[in-house]
Amino acid sequence: MISIHILMLLIILFWNYDCDIIPRIEECGLSCSQGIHCKSKPSSGIFNSFCHSAPASLSSMVLKSMKISTVIQCVQGSPCSLHLNIKGTLSLDENIRGLEICSFSLDTQQSQCTNVRFARKKSKILNGKKVQVQFNCFEVNVAQHIYVTMKTVPNYCEVKMSQEYYVEDCRNSDVGKHIPACLAGKLDYNVDRTRKVISVNVSNFLRDQDYYIRLCHKWFTCEDVGQFAVIRGKDSLKSVSLKYSQLLPCLCIEGWLAIPDARRLQLCPFENDTTSLWDNIVYTPVTQTLAWEPACPVLVIVNLCRLMKSNDHCEDIQDSSKRFPEKVKYSRVDTHPRLCMKFTTKQGSWVKCPFAHGEFPAWKMRTAAVADRIQVFFTSQTKAHFSVLVCNRTQLASCESVGMRHSVSVGDSVSITMSREMCGSTICIQGWRTDVDYSVPLQICDIHCGFRGQTYGNENPAKAMTHRMKSVHSLH
Repeated sequence: MISIHILMLLIILFWNYDCDIIPRIEECGLSCSQGIHCKSKPSSGIFNSFCHSAPASLSSMVLKSMKISTVIQCVQGSPCSLHLNIKGTLSLDENIRGLEICSFSLDTQQSQCTNVRFARKKSKILNGKKVQVQFNCFEVNVAQHIYVTMKTVPNYCEVKMSQEYYVEDCRNSDVGKHIPACLAGKLDYNVDRTRKVISVNVSNFLRDQDYYIRLCHKWFTCEDVGQFAVIRGKDSLKSVSLKYSQLLPCLCIEGWLAIPDARRLQLCPFENDTTSLWDNIVYTPVTQTLAWEPACPVLVIVNLCRLMKSNDHCEDIQDSSKRFPEKVKYSRVDTHPRLCMKFTTKQGSWVKCPFAHGEFPAWKMRTAAVADRIQVFFTSQTKAHFSVLVCNRTQLASCESVGMRHSVSVGDSVSITMSREMCGSTICIQGWRTDVDYSVPLQICDIHCGFRGQTYGNENPAKAMTHRMKSVHSLH
């Protein structure tokens, strides 16, 4: 049983290897079996495009079969080329003078046709016999999608064969080795991050051909970034220098021979340079809109978050998560120094705090404790509305309400009555903006109430607490 399995495996391996081999020819041409003399000449395909009714004696099955394959023509001193190898079988008939074979490229919309004529005397003698015609002079390009037709001459209606065919691409070992369009060369590069220059050296390509090099951003296609450079075939130095603005994960180096349908070689060596992706954050004060648009396609989850003062952890803001966006936009955003954007990929998380440097007006909350009451004040350079409540901080980022919520505007204050049970190290006064959709709540904790008869260490009957936001820098 084991030997049978091994034998089957060897057969499969041999078959796959054999299928990758493309026959080579030194000269293209036409041949006909049965010793029939035949000749061909190029045709426009126009004169034989209209069909006629077939004679009653002519079978619609006069064309028996058509097979298509690829051959490589290599002539000494010239580059190798790909050709269609078309084999057709027909039954000779006195009403048929020859065949018309055409190939039509579905990629370029160009056609090639040839007219095959049989010697009349020989064909009459072999009337009814099967004849195989082989023609391999249609030159094609790598990976072309071809439509091949075979008609009789004259062109009889309903007597026709057609077939679609895909020419091998550069992944085929023979095509990749011998066809110039697949000889993309080898690219070596060096990055000067100080000058923002990538030096590219090209080797292993046809020396008498020009070679193009460019930088591009790879989306669905690779989009141009600046001008492409040309290495002339006659140049002894096969290197160029290309400037870039940012090292991005989708920044690629692309090179190809200056010939039609040349294979393009791509190197995308900066896939792990994601840091610059998170810089493109824009805030529009008029609409209070915070937006981010990726410079490259990236699988990322974006959240707004609140940067914690105690440990620099950024706590997600509820209902702000956006998955794999083409563009992120948050409307009516509070310009608070601790309101940040968090970007999470498979490689990790990055936090950017666009309001950390104080370019935009922020607001402050101040409290003062007098007797059994806490007075809360808000200051802001812009018109704003706030909510205030007393909460019990059960966790670092969680504060549960223990009292009624109060509303207050800039310039006004609100007075909150505190009981002894509500005062302590875990009790906080929490305030946040209510005139925006995304706001960072401020908390002033460790509330000690100044009840009658109670004094503090400095023997003052009241203790004023002021909360000032420190400048928070973006995390990298």
